[in-house]
Amino acid sequence: MSGVLSLVASLGAIVLGFVRAAGSLALFALAAVSHLFRPPFYWRNFLSAFVEFAYFSLPVVALTALFSGGVIALQSYTGFARYNAQSAIAGIVVLSVVRELGPVLAGLIVAGRVGSAMAAEIGTMRVTDQIDALGTLSTNPMKYLVTPRLLAGTLALPLLVVVADILGVLGGFIVSVVKLGFSPNAYIANTFSVMQPIDVNVGLVKAAVFGFLIALMGCYNGYHSRGGAQGVGSATTASVVAASILVLAFDYMLTEMFFSR
Repeated sequence: MSGVLSLVASLGAIVLGFVRAAGSLALFALAAVSHLFRPPFYWRNFLSAFVEFAYFSLPVVALTALFSGGVIALQSYTGFARYNAQSAIAGIVVLSVVRELGPVLAGLIVAGRVGSAMAAEIGTMRVTDQIDALGTLSTNPMKYLVTPRLLAGTLALPLLVVVADILGVLGGFIVSVVKLGFSPNAYIANTFSVMQPIDVNVGLVKAAVFGFLIALMGCYNGYHSRGGAQGVGSATTASVVAASILVLAFDYMLTEMFFSR
């Protein structure tokens, strides 16, 4: 009986800890978003974060999307050739990239690259008392550090996903035409016949949500880091892990919302 009670107590502690963390995160997000509608807004911080999200992440996102599109085309061909359904490859590539791989791969890459950097930067400011110093200078730390980054992530990631979609489809096109011998005109026609506006729109909505979540987790973990350099390292790791999990979880929920019948 004591073992069962200990197990129940442990499970209860885990659930309560999860609820407490989710509530703290929700309040943090609401506080940061509320500052969007209350001046002043720190445009320099926003532009700096936007460049970090969009410009410096572009090369790795572009290369990943290009090769991923090529791999999808190659793998689809090996499977569909058994059923003489090679003509469906163009549709598979464009739907896979635009609906899923573009937003998800860009989100995971940006979570590892930018989310970790945000957590490290804000965490270093926390453990060196720079955030407390902002308060003594009559500057709200949430408004100065968090809100511009949340807006930058929400706006920048859809732009990255547009590039990822184009290059992902291009990668599939190159492999299909050069290696698999497809007709370029037929491949392009099949691509546009399958793709619908909702496919692109849903991918961009996913990207905006992922960008917000990545910036939120980086800022939240950095803002609440404690314990010197070790605490900053833990916050950086936690931000990447949490952002990656949230990207995949929200990808499923958004897919269920838009495409379930």
